[in-house]
Amino acid sequence: MGKVRYRHEWKHQINYLDMLTIRQRVSAVMEPDPHTIDGKYLIRSLYFDNLDDKALLEKVDGVNRREKFRIRYYNLDTSLIHLEKKSKLNGLGSKFSAPLSAEEAQAIVDGDLDWMVDCGRSLIQELYSKMQYQGMRPKTIVDYTREPFIFRPGNVRVTLDYDIRTGMGATDFLNPDCPTVPAGDAPIILEVKWDDYLPDIIKDCVQTPGRRMAAFSKYAQCRVYG
Repeated sequence: MGKVRYRHEWKHQINYLDMLTIRQRVSAVMEPDPHTIDGKYLIRSLYFDNLDDKALLEKVDGVNRREKFRIRYYNLDTSLIHLEKKSKLNGLGSKFSAPLSAEEAQAIVDGDLDWMVDCGRSLIQELYSKMQYQGMRPKTIVDYTREPFIFRPGNVRVTLDYDIRTGMGATDFLNPDCPTVPAGDAPIILEVKWDDYLPDIIKDCVQTPGRRMAAFSKYAQCRVYG
């Protein structure tokens, strides 16, 4: 899967007025992500966990080294799907991904796993191993809207995430009509990610007086109903 490259990450829980202010600021100095439609896209993810809810509990308990697996696609377009593994170590984040066809993604959801052994994609083989030996299974759908902005110096990415919805126990995530509901009283999430340095101009844009940097997990929020 190659060398692990960790990135810095800030997360702030903000309100609607904060979002309007930050959107105006970052729009003046950052580029919109070229993959958006009208400046935003819908993200749908299917998160995995084991029978003991290891990923959920490690997040809630603030375990220093943790990982989670998810399958993700954008704007309900199932022609481009990825399996992703996100890891955290000492507050820094890394991500590996591998492509999946819609048929492969559905097979994983259905528990048809034998093909994963010889697929030639190490991340998929790692998920297979953990599904076999740790009891990892698809757990819940997480939907939300994202407005992403990029700033090339420092490889900075700022995102505004809102309208977080949960599929509760549903895992039929390739079905666009799969029902989801608001994930409790979920906030708007400001995320800032960068490699080696965060330029001052971006620091100024994302200032949120009175808002503390705080850990937030969309997956954990979407488990609010069980």
